[in-house]
Amino acid sequence: MKLASWLFGIASALAGLFDLIWGEFEPAHQPIQAWSDHIPGVSILARIAAIWLICAGVALFIRPAARIGAAALAILYGIFCFFPLPRLVSAPHYLGHHPAVYIGVLVSVAQQLILFIAALLLWLHLTNPGSFPRSVTLLARILFGLCCIDFAFGHFTGIPATAAMIPHWIPFGGTFWTILTGIAFLLAGLAFITGILNVLAARLLSLMLLLFTIIVLAPRAFASPHNHVPWGSNAYNLTAVAAAWILSAWLSYSREQAPA
Repeated sequence: MKLASWLFGIASALAGLFDLIWGEFEPAHQPIQAWSDHIPGVSILARIAAIWLICAGVALFIRPAARIGAAALAILYGIFCFFPLPRLVSAPHYLGHHPAVYIGVLVSVAQQLILFIAALLLWLHLTNPGSFPRSVTLLARILFGLCCIDFAFGHFTGIPATAAMIPHWIPFGGTFWTILTGIAFLLAGLAFITGILNVLAARLLSLMLLLFTIIVLAPRAFASPHNHVPWGSNAYNLTAVAAAWILSAWLSYSREQAPA
Protein backbone atom coordinates (compact mmCIF):
# COMPACT_ATOMS: atom_id res chain seq x y z
CA MET A 1 0.00 0.00 0.00
CA LYS A 2 2.86 2.40 0.79
CA LEU A 3 4.50 2.02 -2.62
CA ALA A 4 1.13 2.35 -4.34
CA SER A 5 0.37 5.51 -2.37
CA TRP A 6 3.73 6.99 -3.34
CA LEU A 7 3.07 6.34 -7.03
CA PHE A 8 -0.40 7.83 -6.57
CA GLY A 9 1.19 10.93 -5.06
CA ILE A 10 3.87 11.25 -7.74
CA ALA A 11 1.39 10.86 -10.60
CA SER A 12 -1.11 13.28 -9.03
CA ALA A 13 1.62 15.85 -8.51
CA LEU A 14 2.77 15.42 -12.12
CA ALA A 15 -0.78 15.99 -13.36
CA GLY A 16 -0.89 19.15 -11.29
CA LEU A 17 2.51 20.27 -12.56
CA PHE A 18 1.44 19.87 -16.19
CA ASP A 19 -1.78 21.77 -15.51
CA LEU A 20 0.26 24.53 -13.89
CA ILE A 21 2.74 24.71 -16.80
CA TRP A 22 -0.03 24.96 -19.41
CA GLY A 23 -2.26 27.07 -17.16
CA GLU A 24 -5.36 25.02 -17.92
CA PHE A 25 -7.29 21.90 -17.00
CA GLU A 26 -6.07 19.02 -19.14
CA PRO A 27 -8.84 18.86 -21.77
CA ALA A 28 -8.95 15.07 -22.23
CA HIS A 29 -9.23 14.05 -18.56
CA GLN A 30 -10.42 17.22 -16.82
CA PRO A 31 -12.99 18.47 -19.36
CA ILE A 32 -14.39 21.46 -17.50
CA GLN A 33 -15.13 22.92 -20.94
CA ALA A 34 -18.10 20.53 -21.06
CA TRP A 35 -19.94 23.05 -18.87
CA SER A 36 -19.09 26.07 -21.02
CA ASP A 37 -16.39 27.43 -23.30
CA HIS A 38 -16.48 30.71 -21.38
CA ILE A 39 -16.23 29.98 -17.65
CA PRO A 40 -15.11 33.13 -15.78
CA GLY A 41 -11.72 32.71 -14.13
CA VAL A 42 -11.23 29.18 -15.45
CA SER A 43 -7.45 29.63 -15.75
CA ILE A 44 -7.31 30.69 -12.08
CA LEU A 45 -9.39 27.66 -11.12
CA ALA A 46 -7.04 25.44 -13.13
CA ARG A 47 -4.00 26.81 -11.29
CA ILE A 48 -5.70 26.37 -7.91
CA ALA A 49 -6.52 22.75 -8.78
CA ALA A 50 -2.97 22.25 -10.06
CA ILE A 51 -1.41 23.48 -6.82
CA TRP A 52 -3.96 21.35 -4.93
CA LEU A 53 -2.83 18.25 -6.84
CA ILE A 54 0.84 19.01 -6.29
CA CYS A 55 0.53 19.72 -2.56
CA ALA A 56 -1.77 16.74 -1.91
CA GLY A 57 0.49 14.43 -3.93
CA VAL A 58 3.59 15.54 -2.04
CA ALA A 59 1.72 15.19 1.27
CA LEU A 60 1.41 11.43 0.69
CA PHE A 61 5.17 11.20 1.26
CA ILE A 62 4.98 12.99 4.63
CA ARG A 63 3.62 10.66 7.29
CA PRO A 64 1.82 13.28 9.47
CA ALA A 65 0.26 14.89 6.38
CA ALA A 66 -0.51 11.76 4.31
CA ARG A 67 -4.07 11.40 5.60
CA ILE A 68 -4.85 15.03 4.73
CA GLY A 69 -3.26 14.56 1.31
CA ALA A 70 -5.39 11.50 0.58
CA ALA A 71 -8.54 13.34 1.68
CA ALA A 72 -7.64 16.34 -0.50
CA LEU A 73 -7.13 14.09 -3.53
CA ALA A 74 -10.43 12.31 -2.87
CA ILE A 75 -12.25 15.65 -2.80
CA LEU A 76 -10.63 16.94 -5.99
CA TYR A 77 -11.03 13.71 -7.96
CA GLY A 78 -14.64 13.63 -6.78
CA ILE A 79 -15.10 17.12 -8.23
CA PHE A 80 -13.45 16.04 -11.50
CA CYS A 81 -16.11 13.30 -11.82
CA PHE A 82 -18.68 16.05 -12.44
CA PHE A 83 -16.73 17.78 -15.23
CA PRO A 84 -17.95 15.57 -18.15
CA LEU A 85 -21.59 15.22 -16.99
CA PRO A 86 -23.11 17.97 -19.22
CA ARG A 87 -21.99 15.94 -22.22
CA LEU A 88 -24.65 13.35 -21.38
CA VAL A 89 -27.01 15.98 -22.81
CA SER A 90 -24.84 17.93 -25.25
CA ALA A 91 -22.96 15.04 -26.89
CA PRO A 92 -26.09 13.16 -28.09
CA HIS A 93 -27.48 16.50 -29.34
CA TYR A 94 -24.51 16.97 -31.68
CA LEU A 95 -23.47 13.35 -32.35
CA GLY A 96 -26.78 11.52 -32.18
CA HIS A 97 -28.36 9.15 -29.69
CA HIS A 98 -25.97 6.25 -30.17
CA PRO A 99 -24.79 3.92 -27.37
CA ALA A 100 -21.16 4.77 -28.19
CA VAL A 101 -21.81 8.44 -27.41
CA TYR A 102 -23.18 7.73 -23.93
CA ILE A 103 -20.48 5.14 -23.26
CA GLY A 104 -17.79 7.66 -24.22
CA VAL A 105 -19.12 10.26 -21.77
CA LEU A 106 -19.36 7.66 -19.00
CA VAL A 107 -15.77 6.62 -19.73
CA SER A 108 -14.71 10.19 -18.91
CA VAL A 109 -16.60 9.99 -15.61
CA ALA A 110 -15.23 6.53 -14.82
CA GLN A 111 -11.67 7.68 -15.43
CA GLN A 112 -11.95 10.06 -12.49
CA LEU A 113 -14.19 7.81 -10.42
CA ILE A 114 -11.50 5.12 -10.09
CA LEU A 115 -9.09 7.77 -8.81
CA PHE A 116 -11.69 8.99 -6.32
CA ILE A 117 -12.22 5.41 -5.09
CA ALA A 118 -8.48 4.85 -4.69
CA ALA A 119 -7.97 8.14 -2.82
CA LEU A 120 -10.89 7.34 -0.53
CA LEU A 121 -9.56 3.85 0.22
CA LEU A 122 -6.14 5.32 0.91
CA TRP A 123 -7.66 7.90 3.28
CA LEU A 124 -9.60 5.18 5.12
CA HIS A 125 -6.46 3.06 5.41
CA LEU A 126 -4.45 5.96 6.81
CA THR A 127 -7.25 7.01 9.16
CA ASN A 128 -7.81 3.58 10.68
CA PRO A 129 -4.94 1.23 9.75
CA GLY A 130 -5.84 -2.45 9.72
CA SER A 131 -9.58 -1.85 9.36
CA PHE A 132 -11.20 -2.88 6.08
CA PRO A 133 -15.01 -2.67 6.43
CA ARG A 134 -16.85 -5.20 4.27
CA SER A 135 -19.41 -2.63 3.11
CA VAL A 136 -16.65 -0.32 1.87
CA THR A 137 -14.85 -3.21 0.17
CA LEU A 138 -18.04 -4.34 -1.56
CA LEU A 139 -18.91 -0.83 -2.76
CA ALA A 140 -15.36 -0.20 -4.00
CA ARG A 141 -15.34 -3.52 -5.86
CA ILE A 142 -18.67 -2.88 -7.56
CA LEU A 143 -17.93 0.72 -8.58
CA PHE A 144 -14.41 -0.11 -9.80
CA GLY A 145 -15.83 -3.10 -11.65
CA LEU A 146 -18.53 -1.04 -13.38
CA CYS A 147 -15.87 1.48 -14.43
CA CYS A 148 -13.75 -1.29 -15.97
CA ILE A 149 -16.77 -2.68 -17.83
CA ASP A 150 -17.43 0.80 -19.20
CA PHE A 151 -13.79 1.01 -20.31
CA ALA A 152 -14.30 -2.33 -22.09
CA PHE A 153 -17.38 -1.07 -23.95
CA GLY A 154 -15.45 2.10 -24.76
CA HIS A 155 -12.87 -0.05 -26.52
CA PHE A 156 -15.47 -2.17 -28.31
CA THR A 157 -17.47 0.83 -29.59
CA GLY A 158 -14.41 2.94 -30.45
CA ILE A 159 -12.18 0.42 -32.18
CA PRO A 160 -10.90 2.66 -35.03
CA ALA A 161 -9.91 5.54 -32.73
CA THR A 162 -8.29 3.28 -30.13
CA ALA A 163 -6.56 1.09 -32.72
CA ALA A 164 -4.98 4.19 -34.26
CA MET A 165 -3.09 4.78 -31.00
CA ILE A 166 -1.33 1.40 -31.16
CA PRO A 167 2.24 1.69 -32.56
CA HIS A 168 2.63 0.11 -35.98
CA TRP A 169 5.61 -1.99 -34.90
CA ILE A 170 3.45 -4.08 -32.56
CA PRO A 171 2.39 -7.31 -34.30
CA PHE A 172 -1.23 -8.35 -35.08
CA GLY A 173 -2.43 -4.77 -35.58
CA GLY A 174 -4.25 -2.17 -33.52
CA THR A 175 -7.70 -3.72 -33.88
CA PHE A 176 -6.53 -6.99 -32.32
CA TRP A 177 -5.00 -5.23 -29.29
CA THR A 178 -7.99 -2.92 -28.88
CA ILE A 179 -10.33 -5.90 -28.66
CA LEU A 180 -7.94 -7.89 -26.45
CA THR A 181 -7.48 -5.08 -23.95
CA GLY A 182 -11.24 -4.46 -24.02
CA ILE A 183 -11.77 -8.10 -23.06
CA ALA A 184 -9.16 -7.68 -20.31
CA PHE A 185 -11.08 -4.67 -18.92
CA LEU A 186 -14.31 -6.66 -19.09
CA LEU A 187 -12.85 -9.66 -17.25
CA ALA A 188 -11.31 -7.38 -14.61
CA GLY A 189 -14.67 -5.68 -14.09
CA LEU A 190 -16.46 -8.99 -13.69
CA ALA A 191 -13.79 -10.20 -11.26
CA PHE A 192 -14.27 -7.11 -9.08
CA ILE A 193 -18.05 -7.36 -9.08
CA THR A 194 -18.18 -11.09 -8.36
CA GLY A 195 -15.19 -11.12 -6.00
CA ILE A 196 -13.62 -14.02 -7.93
CA LEU A 197 -9.84 -13.62 -8.30
CA ASN A 198 -10.30 -9.89 -7.68
CA VAL A 199 -6.85 -9.33 -6.16
CA LEU A 200 -5.16 -10.95 -9.16
CA ALA A 201 -7.41 -8.96 -11.49
CA ALA A 202 -6.42 -5.67 -9.82
CA ARG A 203 -2.73 -6.49 -10.07
CA LEU A 204 -3.00 -7.51 -13.72
CA LEU A 205 -5.04 -4.38 -14.45
CA SER A 206 -2.31 -2.25 -12.88
CA LEU A 207 0.30 -4.02 -15.02
CA MET A 208 -1.74 -3.57 -18.21
CA LEU A 209 -2.19 0.14 -17.54
CA LEU A 210 1.54 0.48 -16.89
CA LEU A 211 2.23 -1.16 -20.26
CA PHE A 212 -0.13 1.37 -21.85
CA THR A 213 2.12 4.13 -20.50
CA ILE A 214 5.37 2.52 -21.65
CA ILE A 215 4.26 1.38 -25.10
CA VAL A 216 1.57 3.84 -26.19
CA LEU A 217 1.42 7.03 -24.13
CA ALA A 218 5.03 7.93 -23.32
CA PRO A 219 6.17 7.99 -26.98
CA ARG A 220 3.22 10.22 -27.88
CA ALA A 221 4.26 12.76 -25.24
CA PHE A 222 7.80 12.97 -26.57
CA ALA A 223 6.48 13.19 -30.13
CA SER A 224 4.35 16.23 -29.15
CA PRO A 225 6.33 17.95 -26.39
CA HIS A 226 4.33 21.19 -26.59
CA ASN A 227 0.92 19.53 -26.35
CA HIS A 228 -0.66 19.33 -22.90
CA VAL A 229 -2.91 16.32 -23.65
CA PRO A 230 -0.26 13.58 -24.14
CA TRP A 231 1.65 14.69 -21.04
CA GLY A 232 -1.54 14.88 -19.01
CA SER A 233 -2.60 11.49 -20.35
CA ASN A 234 0.65 9.95 -19.11
CA ALA A 235 0.18 11.50 -15.67
CA TYR A 236 -3.43 10.34 -15.55
CA ASN A 237 -2.57 6.81 -16.63
CA LEU A 238 0.14 6.48 -13.97
CA THR A 239 -2.40 7.63 -11.41
CA ALA A 240 -4.77 4.92 -12.68
CA VAL A 241 -1.94 2.36 -12.35
CA ALA A 242 -1.57 3.39 -8.72
CA ALA A 243 -5.36 3.32 -8.22
CA ALA A 244 -5.57 -0.31 -9.35
CA TRP A 245 -2.55 -1.09 -7.16
CA ILE A 246 -4.21 0.54 -4.13
CA LEU A 247 -7.38 -1.47 -4.80
CA SER A 248 -5.37 -4.71 -5.00
CA ALA A 249 -3.69 -3.96 -1.66
CA TRP A 250 -7.03 -3.11 -0.03
CA LEU A 251 -8.66 -6.30 -1.35
CA SER A 252 -5.69 -8.38 -0.27
CA TYR A 253 -5.73 -6.94 3.26
CA SER A 254 -9.50 -7.28 3.56
CA ARG A 255 -9.29 -10.92 2.49
CA GLU A 256 -6.63 -11.61 5.10
CA GLN A 257 -8.79 -9.87 7.72
CA ALA A 258 -11.89 -11.94 6.88
CA PRO A 259 -12.61 -14.76 9.34
CA ALA A 260 -11.76 -18.26 8.16
